[in-house]
Amino acid sequence: MRVFKTMLARFRRMLPDRSGASAIEFAFLAPVLISVYVSSFEITEGYNTAGKVLKAASTVADVVARQASVDKSFLSEMVDTAEATIAPHSMDGLTLKVTGVTIDSAGTAKVLWSWNEKGNAPYAKGSAVTVPDDMRTPSTFLVHAEVSVPHTLLLFLSSGAGITRDARTITLSRDFFYRQRLNDDIACSDCS
Repeated sequence: MRVFKTMLARFRRMLPDRSGASAIEFAFLAPVLISVYVSSFEITEGYNTAGKVLKAASTVADVVARQASVDKSFLSEMVDTAEATIAPHSMDGLTLKVTGVTIDSAGTAKVLWSWNEKGNAPYAKGSAVTVPDDMRTPSTFLVHAEVSVPHTLLLFLSSGAGITRDARTITLSRDFFYRQRLNDDIACSDCS
């Protein structure tokens, strides 16, 4: 009982002493403030990269839509166009698909031709395409560009915490439709 009274007396003497209060408050708030800073940095970087991916899809669709006809050689140059638009962000794992979409007189959208960065046709000719309602004008032609880029979170999930690089990677995908500019459609001479 005497030990308890001695401890209680010491505690009462320390109660009015506030000299360490700021250090304790800082110890509680510092991790929260650092987390908010790092999270805002990650969100800003992700938003910036997503905007560049959208701009790359728009640029590719716009350039193709200005052509009277295209071929695989021309479309392969669109990879460089997308990479230049996304720079300085990493382009490792970039995927690009360009599709010529024809809309018949009934308003049904179908693939006329398609191409991807590997030189293949990602969509079968004549397969149905989902087109935004405001672009579904009968008897028209559209260019559809799709760009995807893996984005690795820089700071938020540290690999030192046992989290692998793959777990820190998200895929940013954007697509864009443009109407043809010169002819009724844009032919691709060697696409399928």
